[in-house]
Amino acid sequence: MSTALPSDALDAGATERLQAQAWVWLRLLHSGRARVHDLDGLRRWLRAAPAHQAAFDGAKQQWAALAPLSREALRADAGLAQRHAQLRAARPVRTRGTPGRRAFLGMAGAGALAGLVGVALVHPPAELWPAAGEWGADLRTATGEQRTVTLEGRVGLMLNTRTSVRLRGTGIDLLAGEAAIDLRASAQPFGVVAGAGRSVAEGGRFEVRHLDGRVCVTCIEGQVRIAHPAAERRLRARQQAVYTADAMGNAVDIDAADATAWQKGELVFNETPLHEVIAEINRYRPGRIVLMNTQLRDRPVTGSFFTASLDEALLQLRHGFGLQARTLVGGLVVLS
Repeated sequence: MSTALPSDALDAGATERLQAQAWVWLRLLHSGRARVHDLDGLRRWLRAAPAHQAAFDGAKQQWAALAPLSREALRADAGLAQRHAQLRAARPVRTRGTPGRRAFLGMAGAGALAGLVGVALVHPPAELWPAAGEWGADLRTATGEQRTVTLEGRVGLMLNTRTSVRLRGTGIDLLAGEAAIDLRASAQPFGVVAGAGRSVAEGGRFEVRHLDGRVCVTCIEGQVRIAHPAAERRLRARQQAVYTADAMGNAVDIDAADATAWQKGELVFNETPLHEVIAEINRYRPGRIVLMNTQLRDRPVTGSFFTASLDEALLQLRHGFGLQARTLVGGLVVLS
């Protein structure tokens, strides 16, 4: 197997992994389940390298900034407030903290509201750190990173931003994210396992996107067969199908240019709800954009933005919908 990986991409990936680890530590500290031996583990991790301490300090700043915004979100969304109350009621009863427990809270910044942050604005693990199922990935891209590799000298594989892949002998497991597969130089079938389904092609080009339990398979050239417990689909060129864990959609015709726009650094939206547009921008942009105006979340957006200039895209959205923006630490932008 040959993989041409740029050194700067590896550095970006290492930085994101450190940030993910810092968030995991911070979540543990505020979970109510931390123990004294966890404190020892955190101290060892912080002492391992200056970059660990820097990542942890940055995570604490973001956490503290999210707390007041979480309160605001709970006041504005009754459903969210109800879910938060249910989660708090389900937390185990604990006795008063030991000195080790109090030390944990001191190190993490006492006063940050873990439950509020976790429910209202932080959606782990998919957006702030990798899910447990992604930890065994052989290839991973950081936020805003795209990577092209060649497998066995014959299969072209392009990974989009925030994508995790596990390599197989005759294909890949797409754990999360988006991948484009080019089989024009291959003479053997190649499969992509994503969620509950497996997509197989013997030539041509296709793409698979696996996000939030939803998988979208797009055939660009040739044919793709999708095997799913609910049904089987065969896609021709310029067709697409979507499936979840328990349902398989029909094949539909699509615009291949729009479907592959991300490979050229462009995001194309056609009557897409505003909250989905912001979620897509968040995949490419460091930090996080939070839409607090729930009345505008389903307003349609049509247009295209370049991933290299997403701050301009954000400015257009603000002006187009009359949104106010507050910029906080860690690249956090709140739209209201």
